[in-house]
Amino acid sequence: MRRRTFVTSSLAFAAVGLSVRSRAAFAGQSGDEFDPASATARGQALRVLLGRGDARAIDGSTFWFRGRRYRGTFSYAAGGQVVSVVPLEQYLYSVVPREMPPSWPFAALAAQAIAARTYVLQRSNPRREYDVVPSEADQVYTGIDAENPAATSAVDRTAGAVLRFDGGFAQAVYSSCCGGHTESSADAWGGAPLSYLGGVICPYCTASPWYRWSRSFRARRLRAAFGAKIAALGPLQSISIAERDASGRARYVDIAGADGSFRSEGSAFRLAVGPRILPSLLLGSIAFAGDPAQAGARVEIEGGGLGHGVGLCQWGARGMAVAGATADTILNFYFPGTHVGDD
Repeated sequence: MRRRTFVTSSLAFAAVGLSVRSRAAFAGQSGDEFDPASATARGQALRVLLGRGDARAIDGSTFWFRGRRYRGTFSYAAGGQVVSVVPLEQYLYSVVPREMPPSWPFAALAAQAIAARTYVLQRSNPRREYDVVPSEADQVYTGIDAENPAATSAVDRTAGAVLRFDGGFAQAVYSSCCGGHTESSADAWGGAPLSYLGGVICPYCTASPWYRWSRSFRARRLRAAFGAKIAALGPLQSISIAERDASGRARYVDIAGADGSFRSEGSAFRLAVGPRILPSLLLGSIAFAGDPAQAGARVEIEGGGLGHGVGLCQWGARGMAVAGATADTILNFYFPGTHVGDD
């Protein structure tokens, strides 16, 4: 799960196929609004923008879309997108095993279920015309065929449980592996610092294949990514981490040449090089291999972690669960000062 950006579609509320009675039941406060966060624990539903394509009802509570079975009902938006309305807990049946391996210990799956549930409720907005998209832009959701008994049990046994802070929903974000230190939300994305998202030292994710990694790519990728900024430097000479944040992640990367230097923000550097090449910004070292002025020069990087690193470290949750920690303990560790409560 990455930091989320919501896009407003042209979908009218009526297009989601809810009756006035259903809207009132799900909204909890107004028949003219649809707000998962204000619904009762057993009556919550949300709207998932599945995308373009043809959907076909199987029965009154399931349907086909792009070769997959989904729970809930569907309708077509004005622009042709399929929108599913699905009970929140049934949505989580698919999300939890897609976001975390269902073979992992129960406590880790339960922590994931609580975080994923909170993620939806913390962001619900009756004025937005759908709630989430079914990808890493929000949470991965692929319907019934992704469901798994262990993950379903974790959802059912935590039903209604959410992560709370100061009387409201916490911002329950997560990523695969923090590499030993979770990231501050303010350092990752800007904005006001959040006390429970300030970053913690994590000794629990060492079993992850992403805990430490090495990458190598041709220096010409930098030229392609930064264009005239790199060309103006003349023959390249060096590349280095100019500044790190409190977690050790690269805040700025400097690239120097015979005719000058160029400084890139770490996030821009990762995006330019490609997140598949740089799994995270927790970079231990970065340097040119050989003569950087030569056409075949390469950049070599040693680093750790996978993803933005903010909030719950999923591999860390696994490590804590293996050691005997409960879901509440796991969440309190990664979100200090929060507590698990009923929605």
